[in-house]
Amino acid sequence: MIIDAHTHLSNTEYGNTETYLKLMKEAGIDEAVAVPGAMLDVRKMTEYITGRSKPDKPVPDNLYVEKAFKANQQIHGFICLNPHDKDVLSQLESGKKQGFKGLKLSPLSHQFSFASKGVTGLAELCGNYGFPVYSHVVYSPGASTAKFVQLAKQFPKTNFIIGHMGFGPADQEALEAAAVMQNFYLETSTGNYLHIQESVKKIGSSKLIFGSEYPLSHPGIELEKVLKLNISDREREEILSQNIKHLLQMK
Repeated sequence: MIIDAHTHLSNTEYGNTETYLKLMKEAGIDEAVAVPGAMLDVRKMTEYITGRSKPDKPVPDNLYVEKAFKANQQIHGFICLNPHDKDVLSQLESGKKQGFKGLKLSPLSHQFSFASKGVTGLAELCGNYGFPVYSHVVYSPGASTAKFVQLAKQFPKTNFIIGHMGFGPADQEALEAAAVMQNFYLETSTGNYLHIQESVKKIGSSKLIFGSEYPLSHPGIELEKVLKLNISDREREEILSQNIKHLLQMK
C-alpha cells in the first residue's frame, strides 16, 4: 500500500481534487492525507519565503477538503487552523466531529510562534484527540525547527510531523530530534534524495513518512525518490504507508 501523507487540495485549476485523483491513480497511490491549499499561490512560493510578498488574509478552505474526503473514501483530511483565532480550540473540536484526522499548521501563512498560547492549546488538545500535528518550519525565531522540536518535547502524548524533512536542504536538527523523540516524525515531500537516504541510514525507516506536496510537486515524482532509495522492502513499506497508518490509527 502507498499513502501520500501530505497533499494540498483547493478549488483552483492547478490544485483541485479531480486533478489530484488522476495523478494519484497514475502514480499507483492508494490513499492520501489532504490539507487545504491555495492560502498562498504556490506558483510564487519564493516571493513568500523571501518576504517580498505577504499573504493576503489567508483563510484555509477546510470545507473543500471535507467535501473531498467525504466523497472519496481513499482521502483523509487534516484541518488547517489559524492559532490567532480566539475560538481555535472549538474549531478543532468541530473538525474532529466533521471527520478530520489531524491538524495542519502553516506558520508561513499565519505568522505565529510555536510557543504561542494558541499553538500550545492546540497541541495539547491534539494529544487528547489522537491527532498528529503537521507543520513546516520557516527561517524565523518563533517558527524554526528548534521551536517545533521544543513544542514536541512539551507535549509528549502528541505526535508531531515536520514537513519537508525540516528546513532544507538537510536539517540535522530535525533529524536528531526524530532519532531520540518517540513522537517526532519527518515527512519527505520536496526533501532531497541524499538526505532522505542518509536519514534512513542514521535513524531507520520508522520515523519517515512519504508525502508529495501536490500541487507544488508531482506525486509520482516524489514517490520515485522513495522507490529509488537503497533500502529493504520492509523499510520502504514503513515510509510509504505503515508509519502514517500507525499515527492515524488506521486498520
